[in-house]
Amino acid sequence: MTVYGWLIMALSVGSVSCLLAWCVFKVFTVPEESEHVHGFEQETPDV
Repeated sequence: MTVYGWLIMALSVGSVSCLLAWCVFKVFTVPEESEHVHGFEQETPDV
């Protein structure tokens, strides 16, 4: 691989890794988010 190939690969893998780390950080640090999570109760039209 050329130098530019390695650079593009490093940038893409690095950016995806940073995005994953940011998403995991946001999931674990948002305060009291569990109160806003609701289940889905399906209601059929025949009920």
